Amino acid sequence: MTDVAPESEVPAPEGEGSGNAKPYSVSELAFALKRTLEDAYGFVRLRGEISKVTHHANGHVYLTLKDERAAIDGVVWKGQVRGLGIRPEQGLEVIVTGKITSYPAGSRYQIVIETMEAAGVGALLAQLERLKARLAAEGLFASERKQPLPSMPAVIGVITSPTGAVIRDILHRIRDRWPCRVIVWPVVVQGDAAAGQVSAAIRGFDALDGSGAVPRPDVLIVARGGGSVEDLWAFNDEGLARAVADCRIPLISAVGHETDTTLIDFVSDRRAPTPTAAAEIATPILAELKAFVSDLGARMHRCGGRAVEDRRGRVEAAGRSLNRVTDLVELATQRFGIVSGRLAAGLAKNAAAHERDLVRVSARLSPLLLQRPQAVQKQRLDGVAARLQPGVLRGLERASERLGALSKLYASVDPDRPLQRGFARVTRADGSIVHAGANLASGEEVAIKFGDQVTRQAVIEGTPSAVAALPEAKPAKAAKPRPAASPQGDLF
Repeated sequence: MTDVAPESEVPAPEGEGSGNAKPYSVSELAFALKRTLEDAYGFVRLRGEISKVTHHANGHVYLTLKDERAAIDGVVWKGQVRGLGIRPEQGLEVIVTGKITSYPAGSRYQIVIETMEAAGVGALLAQLERLKARLAAEGLFASERKQPLPSMPAVIGVITSPTGAVIRDILHRIRDRWPCRVIVWPVVVQGDAAAGQVSAAIRGFDALDGSGAVPRPDVLIVARGGGSVEDLWAFNDEGLARAVADCRIPLISAVGHETDTTLIDFVSDRRAPTPTAAAEIATPILAELKAFVSDLGARMHRCGGRAVEDRRGRVEAAGRSLNRVTDLVELATQRFGIVSGRLAAGLAKNAAAHERDLVRVSARLSPLLLQRPQAVQKQRLDGVAARLQPGVLRGLERASERLGALSKLYASVDPDRPLQRGFARVTRADGSIVHAGANLASGEEVAIKFGDQVTRQAVIEGTPSAVAALPEAKPAKAAKPRPAASPQGDLF
């Protein structure tokens, strides 16, 4: 804490020194002291060791700065936490700037911290070691999560300063070894803004999908020239290390020279001692590839020639071991002559053998062999017929009886049978039967059917007219004389 401070006195109330002096209230005195501290110590640069760090849920950070003989409370408001150069940790020696104020509710004074930086290289390295241990425990340095580099990249993304020797060395080396497309994302590589810009560049490259005008890189190079620990400290940022770990594109870190080591060297997929070496790691040598391909082509031609010569030698050897065509034909002709000479004798011998077999079998053949099964079958059929005939006859008799009963029933329900006994049937023109004379209308035409003919005539006022009969049918046989008095009545 600075030891130069203007003297300031709390204004005395009116009438001080007299017995009736006006007393202060506690609030008046507390806020008067608060204004005095803030006016006298509006800007303070303070060095001390951090202890009792508390990261509150609302985003504020509360801590205590101490040395060998004293301690002071400090607070970092939420809006200032991200702007701090380092992360507040227990036991870290820092230099902070801010203003002194008081907390009236507890009669305590504190410093409101605006900036914070490590108080020397030793403190920075100690903080870096603690951060490395924590990230290593999370598995960010594990070798199994590192991605392999592409053997022949088509697009290389470079994240570095657009000015300076680094980008020129990388481009020159890539052009000499493997001419391909290089996309440079310009960033600052030193200072407070460096870590955020490099993280944003890594995420920007990783977000490309290749469908737009800017292609997606096959490999990324994060490069910066050499410098002091303070110059390279931006590459020890925890947020930058996590951005490198989350990147899905293989990434090469090339920060500083061979002896310089930063946090992203442990998280990246490959570390290069220099930016130029990063370009060499990311690209093959085109001339060597061409020579290698040419050598493979020559070896392929030589192997093909040797294979052809080997096959030719085998064919020639196989040809020498084959017989001549004439020899093969003569041998076949000889075998054919021998077989044809044996053919006539073989056929005669075969016919004689079959004749002997036929004579031996025919001696056992006689008509009784066929007649005996026929007699057995006939016997069986006669027995079956004898059993079936009575049943068939009984079935025929029952069917004849049912047919006679059905004939009688049909005759009894025949509608024309009553007409043979002297009755007549009266129907209208539509074919409906007239059941009573009262149902007939005047002038209505009706048909009267007798047993032998049909007469048609008109009915007037309920009495049929004398004429208008249909043509008479041919006379039938003489009917029996009708009884004098019939209960049917006379329709005429």
